Amino acid sequence: MTDDAMAPNRSCDQNPVPGLPLYDLAGFTHRWVDAEGIRLHAVEGGRPAGPTVVLLAGFPQTWWAWRKVMPGLSERFRVIAIDLPGQGHSDRPQGGYDTHTVASRVQAALTALNVPKYWLVAHDIGAWVAFSLALKYEERLHGVALLDAGIPGITLPDSIPTDPDRAWKTWHFAFHLVPELPETLLTGRERDYVEWFLKVKALSPNTFNGAEIDHYAAAIATEGGLSASLAYYRDAAESARRNHDALERGHLTIPVLGISSSHGSIPDMAASVSSWAENVTGVVIPQAGHFIPDEQPDATVDALTAFIDHKRVE
Repeated sequence: MTDDAMAPNRSCDQNPVPGLPLYDLAGFTHRWVDAEGIRLHAVEGGRPAGPTVVLLAGFPQTWWAWRKVMPGLSERFRVIAIDLPGQGHSDRPQGGYDTHTVASRVQAALTALNVPKYWLVAHDIGAWVAFSLALKYEERLHGVALLDAGIPGITLPDSIPTDPDRAWKTWHFAFHLVPELPETLLTGRERDYVEWFLKVKALSPNTFNGAEIDHYAAAIATEGGLSASLAYYRDAAESARRNHDALERGHLTIPVLGISSSHGSIPDMAASVSSWAENVTGVVIPQAGHFIPDEQPDATVDALTAFIDHKRVE
């Protein structure tokens, strides 16, 4: 990533988080739309007449997590990357971080963006939201791709492992649930915390440069960012409960692609979601850790394009 690519955009007329630098990606436009009373940030580009692909990122990232994938996808598709509530340049509401509430807001944003039907691609916490969104709005989706995510009640283990060889991948779920303590320990140390995740969970510790770490840390350190990041974990039990309530009414029937990586957190995403969906395929991206779109962007684009092309002709 060059210094020029990280140059901030000074136009923040609609930006609800003006203290956070806003970065541009060539060929893409920033937009803010109303989503059930809050503003969500969307970055849109690609082929207006092509199929729409919607991207959701996870912790501790923002829409910028897809910056290496978006240009490749834009050659064939209309591409929209969205900052979730509390993430990046979207509003940071005081509550409502269970994934069904967030899914309703994401869908409201897409309706405002005039997206009638779309392919949904999501990583980490973004995949938590994507799974719930698919349960709520299956008729709006062509299909969904889920990248390396411990989805509450679905792919997340019932207990956190204590084996040191595995515990480092999921220990933070319990830590983030503790009231007040994470805020006490992390405020003012957000960069150190974010850097740990980005360097340790990527296969190569050099995947992220200093400017990228600074960007993600600043997004969490900006007012309301840390509390919002933790709120997804604190509402995870409610997310799991609502997922299972929805699944009692029926499993997913749309195409689902589980994307795992050779060194990720969930060894087999497809197998993990197959109990809850009727049409699941899987792919494993080699030479990648948890942050698959950053580590292997070309392979990610290829996997997504093949999934969409295959399912469109079935």
